[in-house]
Amino acid sequence: MEAKAYNTLIIDDHPLIIEAFRNALLHLANAIEELEFSITEATTCDAAQNLMERYNPHKTLDLVFLDIKLPPSPTLGMLSGEDLGLEIREKHPQAKIVVATTFNDNYRIQNIFKNINPEGFVIKSDIATETLVPALIEVLQDPPYYSKTVLQAIRKYISHDYLLDKWDRHLLYELSQGTKMKDLPTLMPFSLGALEKRKRQLKIVFGVEDGEDRELLQQARQHGFI
Repeated sequence: MEAKAYNTLIIDDHPLIIEAFRNALLHLANAIEELEFSITEATTCDAAQNLMERYNPHKTLDLVFLDIKLPPSPTLGMLSGEDLGLEIREKHPQAKIVVATTFNDNYRIQNIFKNINPEGFVIKSDIATETLVPALIEVLQDPPYYSKTVLQAIRKYISHDYLLDKWDRHLLYELSQGTKMKDLPTLMPFSLGALEKRKRQLKIVFGVEDGEDRELLQQARQHGFI
């Protein structure tokens, strides 16, 4: 592996996860003498933003561990770590991003892929010492690396022939979260009538004949859309 000192930022509000990533990096640096990691940590979007401002073309941000489920930051207009990831992609395009999250539903995973396209993607329940170090080597040498749960979601998502657009998926996701149809026009750019029509079409697509939303959501879940 080429000698490299990586400026690394760990962004997570769980001390045990920060410790797991730090220990894996230190283990990797001890095992491969060509590697060195300069590590900083942040537990909020605001703290991460302040640290990111220290990096520039002469001192690049090389590696980021990003927790998606960070508390919102009203001052920065960020709702989660996903918004922070978008800013990292824009301002530090050379940085390798490893997303770590507790979210394991297919809708959120697909959104993270589309918006951030991380070099590494792990579900926190998949994190283990024996797998984290090889995962980091893969991220640094030959990305991407996806953990087991992420790979299962990808395979499930691409193993069908259904053609649903992003609004169909958004509608299914909101219904799965318990959102009422009457409230959806405030969350999506459609009238209630148009959304009802979309739902009827989705039931035809998934072969749901009894008219129950529960069966629709069950079928959509089985096919990896939520």
